[in-house]
Amino acid sequence: MITPLVGEIFVENWPRVRALRLASLQDSAEAFGGNFDEENLFTEREWREKFEKLRYLVAQVDGVDAGVMSIENLTGDFGATCWVGGCWTDPRFRGNGLMRSMFTYLDTHAVLNGWAIQGLGVWADNFVAIGAYTALGFVKAGEAIVSTKHPGKSYIRMIRRSRTDS
Repeated sequence: MITPLVGEIFVENWPRVRALRLASLQDSAEAFGGNFDEENLFTEREWREKFEKLRYLVAQVDGVDAGVMSIENLTGDFGATCWVGGCWTDPRFRGNGLMRSMFTYLDTHAVLNGWAIQGLGVWADNFVAIGAYTALGFVKAGEAIVSTKHPGKSYIRMIRRSRTDS
C-alpha cells in the first residue's frame, strides 16, 4: 500500500493544479463538467483566479502529484458547508487509497475550515464514482438534476458529514 502525502496547494503553485486538472480531463473527460481544449487555453491569470474561489488538495506519491480535489466553502443544498469538486487520481496510482487520504485530510481540517458537511455532484451514470463516494461515507441526496451545460446528462448530489464533526 502506498502512503500518499496530502496537502493544500496555494496560488503560487497554480501550475501543479493546472497539470493535474488537464491530466484529469484527458484521462476521464466524461466524468467532469470541464473541457480540455478550453481549459488548456486558460491564461496564468485565469488559473490564479480559480484560487480566489476554490482551495485545492493534492496527493503526492514519492514526490509525484497523483491526485487532486477542489473545495469551495459555501452554504449549499442539504446543509453542505463546502462543495468538493474535480476529484481525480492518476490511473497509475488508483486503488492505493489516494482519494481516501484526501478525504482524511479534509476531515482533519474540517472544523478549522468550515468543511463539516461536504457535498458533491456526480453524473448519475458514473457508477464507479458513486460507489467510491459511498465507500467514503457519502449518501445520495435529492433527485437527479438535468445538466444545463451537458444536454442529455443528469447528476446527483451526495452529502457526507465530516468524520471529525460531532
